[in-house]
Amino acid sequence: MPGAKSVTSNQETIYKDLEEVVRKYARTTFLRPIADHTREAFAKAEEFVRTFYENATCSVKADTATECGVTHENAQKTDPGIKTGVTLKQKGNAPRAVILDSGCGTGESTIHIARRFPNIPVIGIDKSCDRLNKAGNPVQTAGDAIPPNAFWIRAELLDFWRLALDHVKADKWTIPYHAVYYPNPWPKQSEATRRFHMHPIFPTLLALSGVTELRTNWEIYAREFAEATKIVFDECARIAAKELYGSPPSLRSVEDDERGNRSVEGDHSNPRIICEYFDPTAPETAFERKYKEAGQTLWRVIVGRT
Repeated sequence: MPGAKSVTSNQETIYKDLEEVVRKYARTTFLRPIADHTREAFAKAEEFVRTFYENATCSVKADTATECGVTHENAQKTDPGIKTGVTLKQKGNAPRAVILDSGCGTGESTIHIARRFPNIPVIGIDKSCDRLNKAGNPVQTAGDAIPPNAFWIRAELLDFWRLALDHVKADKWTIPYHAVYYPNPWPKQSEATRRFHMHPIFPTLLALSGVTELRTNWEIYAREFAEATKIVFDECARIAAKELYGSPPSLRSVEDDERGNRSVEGDHSNPRIICEYFDPTAPETAFERKYKEAGQTLWRVIVGRT
């Protein structure tokens, strides 16, 4: 099927220098200057979140005429004729729950996630204006209204994540779920360090959310992501223990090869990592639909902290 080719790579197993690369970046801070356009985009997303919680009923309509398909122009508008709004009032100064859909592409996944979590604003982020112009089209919504908690913004992911983490650390936001669906796998071995889990941003990505879900159609990418997650938390635990006690702890690992699944567990401060193949009954992205129809095996990694 056109557009649904399997990943081809000259890399046959987990990248040989994975641990070295990941541990190096777990010990450093990514300090690249944040682009002004992403600061502006983040401010619009922040305003949408604020308005969503402060308004008793918040309704956001799709407007394909807005720049890049982004709905921020309508984020503060209320339509009393629509009864699907959500009544929410944040109490006191509690962090506001926000869900991220990173690399949302044409925005279809944002709609599915928004329907799954109707009481939480869902921010779909992508850097492509062309892709975002398609967000909220009738094919995606199946004729239904766009969920009022769905919002799309054009931004650079790495910068947006850093700004979002600042909000999490400041107790302004809490991110219960972070979707990272079908990122560019950079399949050539020479491009391996461009993958999210071998980039300096990876510790930030993991720190953002209580639950992070990666989806991919390349098994190696999924296994690398799961292994890199374990390494980051192991390295962070070692650094923290060394500062407190002068010696690092060790992580316990549990391997489960049944059905190709793997889980890794540490102490109570570390996440449970599930790496598995899955068969979505209702695909949530165009890529997912094409891969499924082409008979490809899909993989997901779920990182959950309890």
